[in-house]
Amino acid sequence: MGSDNSSFVEERSPGDATVTNFCIDKYEVTNAQFGEFVKATGYVTVAERPLSQKQFPDLPDEQRLPGSLVFEMVKPGVKQVSFLSWWHWTTGANWQHPFGPDSAIANKSNYPVVHIAYEDALAYAKWSGKSLPTEVQWEYAARGGLDGATYTWGDEYSEHRDKLNDRKLC
Repeated sequence: MGSDNSSFVEERSPGDATVTNFCIDKYEVTNAQFGEFVKATGYVTVAERPLSQKQFPDLPDEQRLPGSLVFEMVKPGVKQVSFLSWWHWTTGANWQHPFGPDSAIANKSNYPVVHIAYEDALAYAKWSGKSLPTEVQWEYAARGGLDGATYTWGDEYSEHRDKLNDRKLC
């Protein structure tokens, strides 16, 4: 598991890993499923909570408002500063308002839930009687049995194959 060919600094070099039997859902958690969890438990996600004044004492109140990072494609002709320029902090963005307070998930009940922090995912997994996969389990499942391949289909990048892996949950 891992890769020596990755441009991601956090990626570990390949190593042997033993994966025991485990189960993993075939599809992502949907807005509808997460909504059932919230309705049953009253759970409030990390993105829906203001940042703690104790944890962030130097931030003014308006910078501690609930929100999340929203992905925005760089406009054509605009020089990109870094990969982080794709992401913008948006007050009011959360799982029910994926692009900010003026957006909604109406008619998107089967779309994957977004703006979920690790803490939120753990809470959902516990409620649903499941667990989150470890990194090794996730990579093993994502590779679909290929050992050492760069992509889930092999080592050669293919835009066509990449698009085949896209799931449309409508």
